[in-house]
Amino acid sequence: MVAITVVLAGVLYVWASSLAGDSTGGGLDKFQFADRDAANDPDMSANGGDALVHISMTQGVSLSWALLEVSIVVDGGVNNKCVELADAADDTTKCTYTYEDDKNWDVADEITIAEGETGNLCDGVEGYCNVDVTLTKKAVGDNDGGVIGVFTAIASA
Repeated sequence: MVAITVVLAGVLYVWASSLAGDSTGGGLDKFQFADRDAANDPDMSANGGDALVHISMTQGVSLSWALLEVSIVVDGGVNNKCVELADAADDTTKCTYTYEDDKNWDVADEITIAEGETGNLCDGVEGYCNVDVTLTKKAVGDNDGGVIGVFTAIASA
């Protein structure tokens, strides 16, 4: 009985150690973000092109801008995939985002999410808009992608 118990304990120890060991897979890193109003001055226009919110990374590892996808839903409307402002040559773009000229999003760096030039998503009639933001990391090679942040920000008129 003692021998069987010792063997079982050894097998369980090896199995548990392999589960707790370093993973070679590319699981998502833990990211945290903070938002703040873009505070349009003097007021939100009815024409589009208004900055809505600023999003800063408060915790996480360096993330290449090429791997970031940004989408927003304003006041429960439709989902709008935002494009980098530099890629917004299409006049039908509903929303854009900009960042400092760098290759990666690091802690304390910030993006600004804005309406596209023709995408009047928040007219400011209520004095503010709820902006549901979803940040997604694209999958590359062995590194998994997935949603890294979902939250509601306020864009005041």
